[in-house]
Amino acid sequence: CKGLLKIMSKMGISTLRSYRGAQVFEAIGLNSAVVDRYFSGAVSRVGGIGLEEIAAEANTRWRAVRERPPNAPRLLPGGGQYALRADGERHLWTPESVSLLQQAVRHNSHALYRDYARLINDQTEKLTTLRGLFRFKPATPVPLDEVEPVAALVKRFVTGAMSFGSLSQEAHETIANAMNRLHSMSNSGEGGEDPQRYKPLPNGDSLSSAIKQVASGRFGVTAEYLVNARDLQIKIAQGAKPGEGGQLPGHKVNKEIARVRLSTPGVTLISPPPHHDIYSIEDIAQLIHDLKNVNPEARISVKLVSELGVGTVAAGVVKARANVILISGYDGGTGASPLSSIKHAGMPWELGLAETQQTLILNNLRHLVRLQADGQMKTGRDVVIAALLGAEEFGFATAPLVACGCVMMRKCHTNTCPVGVATQDPELRRRFSGMPEHVVNFFTLVAEEVRELMASLGFRRMDDMIGRCDLLETNTAIQFWKASHLDFSRIFAFVPAEAGTAHRCTRLQDSGLEDALDHTLLARAERALSGKEKTEIELPIRNVNRSVGAMVSGAIARRYGAAGLPDDTLVCRFKGSAGQSFGAYGMKGLTLILEGEANDYLGKGLSGAKIVVKPPAGATFDPAANIIAGNTLLYGATTGEVYIRGAVGERFAVRNSGVVAVVEGVGDHGCEYMTRGRVVVLGQTGLNFAAGMSGGIAYIFDEARLFDARCNLDMVDLELVNDPLDIQELRDLISRHVRHTASAKAQWILDNWEACLPFFIKVFPMEYRRVLGQMSREDEATERAEVING
Repeated sequence: CKGLLKIMSKMGISTLRSYRGAQVFEAIGLNSAVVDRYFSGAVSRVGGIGLEEIAAEANTRWRAVRERPPNAPRLLPGGGQYALRADGERHLWTPESVSLLQQAVRHNSHALYRDYARLINDQTEKLTTLRGLFRFKPATPVPLDEVEPVAALVKRFVTGAMSFGSLSQEAHETIANAMNRLHSMSNSGEGGEDPQRYKPLPNGDSLSSAIKQVASGRFGVTAEYLVNARDLQIKIAQGAKPGEGGQLPGHKVNKEIARVRLSTPGVTLISPPPHHDIYSIEDIAQLIHDLKNVNPEARISVKLVSELGVGTVAAGVVKARANVILISGYDGGTGASPLSSIKHAGMPWELGLAETQQTLILNNLRHLVRLQADGQMKTGRDVVIAALLGAEEFGFATAPLVACGCVMMRKCHTNTCPVGVATQDPELRRRFSGMPEHVVNFFTLVAEEVRELMASLGFRRMDDMIGRCDLLETNTAIQFWKASHLDFSRIFAFVPAEAGTAHRCTRLQDSGLEDALDHTLLARAERALSGKEKTEIELPIRNVNRSVGAMVSGAIARRYGAAGLPDDTLVCRFKGSAGQSFGAYGMKGLTLILEGEANDYLGKGLSGAKIVVKPPAGATFDPAANIIAGNTLLYGATTGEVYIRGAVGERFAVRNSGVVAVVEGVGDHGCEYMTRGRVVVLGQTGLNFAAGMSGGIAYIFDEARLFDARCNLDMVDLELVNDPLDIQELRDLISRHVRHTASAKAQWILDNWEACLPFFIKVFPMEYRRVLGQMSREDEATERAEVING
């Protein structure tokens, strides 16, 4: 049952009836006769075997068992889908290939690298990838010395999203250091990043990841994190677990990881599935707009999984103003993914990349976006094939780890990596032997191989090679009985570019920031930003004014880091209806006061700011009984205060990891996946409150005595508010709410405190209770003060 539920949730299916007959899969390697007869309506883009070959393979297995010697144990083969087995699945990472690569990068040996590349590239006998069945068409070569230099090519290489937490600190920083030396980019993964890494080292090296990922978990995503990036990557899919939320168990969340991810040591960190704040292309467009406001200089990348229809999704993402699209292949999962998530999820990147390239050209969009591809790239040949299929940039993940010392024990998920690459165990981390020079040597050797292949194909510049899939063909020399029926004509289909477009990106599209209200705020806030002088600004606001405060917050973060400005240095008062993402990534020192109402995503990623929303002066309706702000407020918020006089929509304070908020009613899914902070609800909640809530505390004013039926009790306990620390904390928060919003309901509760207190319910996550229980009373008080005061 657990397995079925996991698969259904991954596919976005909530009922068994919807799952039955949904055909949410694609066939690889079955011919049309089999698909039409037995899987009618499914897609099989590359053809493949029929009933005759299926029967032959089944009979081969049957005979192998029947023909065993009489005394031999009747055991099934070892399998080897994950770990290497002598009689199991073929693998490209073998003891020989790992050893050759590590020797090559340690000695910077072209000869050893060629031996390694030959093992990977020559798949005549060891068929493991679609691209292993391709070959290059004959071409007129050019002199090698006329081909683009290594220094230019390596700038197109990036490393995959591997978070600190899945990798050890040593491995993560080594890769970042190496990629910065190459003037290329490493990827932070979704675990945040230690701000100390933003500062260059005395020798000029940098440990800062140029690509900062913004995933559904929002771990460690603050304004400071965003402004220290060259690329901001929105992860809505990945090779290992598309559509699935990740999880870092509490025993892996040590003090260092908790500090970087802005959570509590020992408390489990659960990533919501991507649909929690991205339901549509419009939602992606809004997140792109938010990130661009915080860091206008960064490219915005969107990571998509290779699957049927990804080209159509990519076209929408381009229209949402993304600058880069990453097509991620189905093989991955380095360091964190459970084994059940690694296989049978997504398609090879060759399929998704070809479809995306063709779709964007046909829709006159290709020239507006750069394409990346990743998924077990290992050699220069992989890079060249990806370029011919349309990619301009190329991602490597496992290979750089092997260069750092990974020996492919396939123990990443167990925290027992024997060479200190994918573990947080201090003893094992001491065994890490990788150096930035090893990673630099690896990418340099790959680039040299790329140059040699470019010369043989007649290309002097990488730009001229991008999208030239007409130079690929099926390798007919491979006569393996199951491979001979494959048809790659759809992958190799060359779509001529229309006039005015191209097969590659020729310009980055406009970011749409010219009309931002923050330009006005920045002009009036110069004294606050430069001299920390207290400044007040009053402006009208309309629902077309989106992401208000984000650009200002980016400017504060760039100048002052996480410390921001002193409280209330810049106070901005607005009257009207605020558009989406009001106060997104708001920095400490910024106070936003809104008289009116707000749309969705208020306080997204809040980073220390204070937000107050209250009805217009003279309003005749009861604020506590009316919606004053929309859905998905405080998503991924980290620090700050929010006071809302009125009720709000669904998914309030999802993934809150430190914000203090008081509100007068919430819809369904309040405080979902919350890990830290305090939330007070002075009214009703919808259903499914506290689902996945592992940290922080919520207080609910439950006048109707219905809350226990509305709360998800899988991870939380419900208590009356009896503890003196709780009582003082709750009263202080309600008093703050009155001070900022003049709430009549909050004032009534304070005036009738003794009578109202029994109606308050404390929502207390079990794990958080356990962690607090291990603290002394003084430490617990300190913990509370840190949360309340940011």
